[in-house]
Amino acid sequence: MDEVDMEKIIPDPKLSIYRGGIAPLGKYRNILIFWQLESLAEKFGFTLKTSIENIPEEGLEAILHGTSEPLTLKNTPLGTNSNYFLSFNGVIKYIIDQQHSEAGAKANRWANQYITDTKCPECNGQRLNKEALHFKLDGKNIAELSQMDLTVLRQWFVNLEERLSDKQNLIAAEILKEIRSRLGFMVDVGLNYLALDRGAMTLSGGESQRIRLATQIGSQLVNVLYILDEPSIGLHQRDNHRLIESLKQLRDTGNSVLVVEHDRDMMMAADHVIDMGPLAGRFGGQVVNQGTPKQILNSQSLTADYLTGKKSIPMPAKRREGNGNIVEVVGATGNNLKNISVKFPLGKLICVTGVSGSGKSTLVNETLYPILNQHVYKGVKEPLPYKKVKGLEHVDKVVDVDQSPLGRTPRSNPATYTKMFDEIRKLYADLPEAKIRAYKPGRFSFNVVGGRCETCKGGGVQVIEMNFLPDVMVECPDCSGKRYNRETLEVRFKGKSISDVLDMTINQAVEFFENIPNLQHKIKMLQQVGLGYIKLGQSSTTLSGGESQRVKLSSELAKKDTGKTIYILDEPTTGLHFEDIRVLLEVLNKLVDRGNTVIVIEHNLDVVKAADYIIDIGPEGGSLGGELVGCGTPEQITKIKKSYTGQFLSQEPEFS
Repeated sequence: MDEVDMEKIIPDPKLSIYRGGIAPLGKYRNILIFWQLESLAEKFGFTLKTSIENIPEEGLEAILHGTSEPLTLKNTPLGTNSNYFLSFNGVIKYIIDQQHSEAGAKANRWANQYITDTKCPECNGQRLNKEALHFKLDGKNIAELSQMDLTVLRQWFVNLEERLSDKQNLIAAEILKEIRSRLGFMVDVGLNYLALDRGAMTLSGGESQRIRLATQIGSQLVNVLYILDEPSIGLHQRDNHRLIESLKQLRDTGNSVLVVEHDRDMMMAADHVIDMGPLAGRFGGQVVNQGTPKQILNSQSLTADYLTGKKSIPMPAKRREGNGNIVEVVGATGNNLKNISVKFPLGKLICVTGVSGSGKSTLVNETLYPILNQHVYKGVKEPLPYKKVKGLEHVDKVVDVDQSPLGRTPRSNPATYTKMFDEIRKLYADLPEAKIRAYKPGRFSFNVVGGRCETCKGGGVQVIEMNFLPDVMVECPDCSGKRYNRETLEVRFKGKSISDVLDMTINQAVEFFENIPNLQHKIKMLQQVGLGYIKLGQSSTTLSGGESQRVKLSSELAKKDTGKTIYILDEPTTGLHFEDIRVLLEVLNKLVDRGNTVIVIEHNLDVVKAADYIIDIGPEGGSLGGELVGCGTPEQITKIKKSYTGQFLSQEPEFS
C-alpha cells in the first residue's frame, strides 16, 4: 500500500519552515500557502522561523493534516486583514491529491517522491483477512505457500499425503495431482525462481511468455499451431535446454511450434529451420535457406557462417585496465540479495551474469541505478536497501539504455527521437522557396496545424475502429501517406520533399545529407549501430526492442561525453542476430574507449567473453541466489567451480 513518508517530507527537523524544513514546500516565498502557514503559526504559538522540532505537536498536526477552522491572513498583497473561510487541507492531503490527479505525469512524479510503498499493517502484506489465514495445511497458510519459490513449493508438495488426515487426502487427491503437474510445467520452462504471489507487472516479457507456455503445455491440446517470439529472453544457458525440452513436449503431443529465435541451441534443436535475409530492411525479406539444421550448416548464409564458425565475434586482444576508480555498493539486501558488497571498476566493459532470478536486475537496475540517478539528477526513485555507497564522486552522468519504445505514439520515429528532424526542418525552412512563402520550421512538422495533411492530422494513415476487432489503419486518401499538404510538399531540397526524406533509409540519408555536417554526424551514428536499413520516419511502434535500444545508443554516441559516464543496459542482445551482436559490441567498446563505463546485464556468451570484468551473481535463482559468486576477468570466472557462467564459458573454444 502507498503511504506518505514523513522522513521525506521533513528530512531535517532542525530546519525551520522558512528555510525549507518541509521539503514539498521548499523555502519561504510570498505565496498563499505560506500566508496560511503564518496564520497557523500565530494560532499555535510559533513562527515560520521556528525549527520544526520545536513546533508544538498540535501545530505540526495542523500543518501536515489540515484544519477546518477559518484562518485570518495578515500582511498579504491582497490588502487588509481578511478571514480565510476555506479550510486548510494540509500538506499530506495535497501530496495525495497530486499523486492521483489528472494534472499530468509531472505532478504525479512530484508527488511520488514523497510516497513510499509499505506493507499493509493489517495483513502484513499477505493480502487476505485473518479468518482466511487461519486455515492451514501442515502448518502453512495459503499466503505462506504463495511466497515460496516454485522449487521450494514443489518440494513442499512432495509426499504431502503423509502429513494429511484420511479425510483431507480424500478431498485433495485430484487437486494435488493438478497442482504438482502445473508446478512441474513452470519449473520445466525455467521459472523455478519465481513465487506465485509475484506481481504480473514485475515480470519480464520472457517470463510472461514462458508462463503462458507452461499453461499451454498443461492444457494438453492437440493440432494447435503455437507461435513464440524469442522465448529464451532472460534465460541463462543452464536453463535453455529445459525450455527446448518443453517445446519438444508440445510438438510430441501433436502440435506445431513456430519459434522466432536467434539462440544457437534452439536452432540446432529444431526439426526445420527457415533462414531469412540475406541482410536487413530493403536488402532482406527473402528465404535464404530452409531445411534441417544439418542442411543449414552446409549452406551459404550469414547465419550458417556463424553456426559453423567461419565467422565469429572476436575476443578482445587484451582486457582494459580501467581508470583505477571504483563505485562500490556495500551491504545490498534488496529482494533476494544477501547483504552483498559489489565493486564496479570504472573505465571498463562490465558484464553482470548469473542464472535467471539470481538478483542481477535487483543489484543493477533497482539498487545501483537509482543511487546514481539520485546523485547525478536528484532522481525520485528510491533504491532498494543498502548500507552505503562509495566512489560517487567519480561519476557525473548515468544513462539507462533500455528496450522500451522510443515514444508512446506511432508519430515518434528515429528522426524525432534523435532530434535530427529539428535540423531537417530548419534546413527546409532556409530554402529559397520556403522563404518566398514565409514558411517557418513549424510548417514542416507533421504534428502542427499548417503544413500537415489535416485529413490524417499528419499521421499518414487513418484509423478505422472495428468495434470488437482490432483497429485497422489505412493509407490517408488525401495525402497518400505523405503526411503533408500539397503546398508543403512543393518545397524541395535536391529534388526531395520533406516526406521523401522521412521515407529514406538511414543508408540513403547518409549520402543525401553528406554536405550537412550537423545532420551527417547524427545519421552516421545510426548507421554505425547497424540500423542503416530502417527509415528516418519509421514509426517507433514498428521497431523491435533491440532496434529501439540501438537508436537510443546512437543518440548517446552523438552527444559529447565527459568520460565519466556510466551506461547501463539490460539484455541488449534480445532479438539480435550474431552479426548484430558484433556491431553492438563495437558500439559499446567505443563508449568504453572514451573513458566511460558500460554495465551490461547479459546471458549471451559472445558478450560475456568480450567483457573486461564480470560480476557473477547466484549461484541459483530466487531464495537460493543473491550471493556474489565471483568477480574478475572471464578467464578468472572460468576457474570458479560453483559459477554456472564460468562452466559454460570454459566450454567456449577460446577458453577450452
